Amino acid sequence: MAVHLNHTIVHSRDNRESAEFLAGVLGLVAGDGWGPFIPLELSNGVTLDFATVPADSIVTQHYAFLVTEEEFDGIFRRIREAGITYYADPHLRQPGEINHNDGGRGVYFLDPAGHGMEVITRPYGGF
Repeated sequence: MAVHLNHTIVHSRDNRESAEFLAGVLGLVAGDGWGPFIPLELSNGVTLDFATVPADSIVTQHYAFLVTEEEFDGIFRRIREAGITYYADPHLRQPGEINHNDGGRGVYFLDPAGHGMEVITRPYGGF
């Protein structure tokens, strides 16, 4: 039996702002609103459905995106051009740096709701 993640809900202070922010960084296009959600479809078919919730109810989460080296170049360029603070580590202790874990490259940044976003070119363990 094949099991695939289809979608997940991402809590945000403003669903359009958060969806457009991540879409802009990743070089994607946020979808039209569907009920309370703004969808952002990833290339593997998984959809991040951004929902507006009260700010004090947001529990920050971590989202990691696996991309090619070429895609990383574009994403990292857009991060820098937008003036987004970025880090080499998930604890946000190495600002202005990227990492080279598992022979690839990785970068962390926060979305408007405070979720930790990660972009990597190699999965953990180098597979």
